Amino acid sequence: MQRRHVLQSLAGVIALPLLPAALRAAAAPTRGSQSVPPAAQLRPSPKIVPLKKTDAQWRALLPAAAFNVLFQDGTERAFTSSLNDEHRPGTFVCAACLLPVFEAAHKFDSGTGWPSFTQPVVGDIGIRSDRKMIVQRTECHCARCGGHLGHVFQDGPSPRGERWCINGVALNFVPNGTPLPALRA
Repeated sequence: MQRRHVLQSLAGVIALPLLPAALRAAAAPTRGSQSVPPAAQLRPSPKIVPLKKTDAQWRALLPAAAFNVLFQDGTERAFTSSLNDEHRPGTFVCAACLLPVFEAAHKFDSGTGWPSFTQPVVGDIGIRSDRKMIVQRTECHCARCGGHLGHVFQDGPSPRGERWCINGVALNFVPNGTPLPALRA
């Protein structure tokens, strides 16, 4: 009898940190007609011309941390990206191919330690199922170069309820008033 109480208490302690996310998910509004489709409906734009480079070519162009995240599906440590505190108006571009992927107007502080957005630039992001952490997640990647950016979760703010949790080393920030860089060839 005592062992059961210990196990129940342990399960409660383990589940406690998940409670806020579960409550936000339960309270998320249903998705009706929206001007931007939810993550499950996003598809890369057919206008995007894929950029194919070898690992050696990407390694030569990118810092080691960016290459690890973008092309080896790595993850940067939480609270290490300077972009987490970037609040100026502007555009976030893929660090590999320089395609615009997020607008600063859709950035918010999720408290997770990674730059987070409520939605991407439509057509410039691709998604796929990811089971690397046993639990199924939705990975997002650049529609042009295929670089891994992060994951999208259904615990974000209204009205979409999405949290695009992105590795800062996978992005470059271009402030408003500065021309966007030419796409990498």
